[in-house]
Amino acid sequence: MKRYGEEAISKAKLERWENPYPDRDYTIEISFPEFTCLCPRSGYPDFATIRINYIPDRYIVELRSLKLYLNRFRGEYISHESVTNQIFDDLKRLLKPRHLEVTGDFNPRGNVKTIVRVSTGRTGKT
Repeated sequence: MKRYGEEAISKAKLERWENPYPDRDYTIEISFPEFTCLCPRSGYPDFATIRINYIPDRYIVELRSLKLYLNRFRGEYISHESVTNQIFDDLKRLLKPRHLEVTGDFNPRGNVKTIVRVSTGRTGKT
């Protein structure tokens, strides 16, 4: 039997809300310092801070849904590069922001530190 938190995480879907100020450019910065996933090769846990910075257009991300969505990766075997790009793709598809940057700042393991950054270019392409 799943606990209520596990149930909420397993059913998590990213949600969006209407941007209350679509006529202006402003930046939203979100930090998720307790991100975890599993190394696809060894199965060891990887720990990271996920940073999301974006300039919304018509939509903003609902934060509780984002928290649950990010927790879904806890038991997933996925590389640093893949998970950072997947988060970027999912947010870009959902929000269609004017600008988006997702950074996976992974804790050192085996004396190697990885930072993966994905962003829209100046033209909004990625």
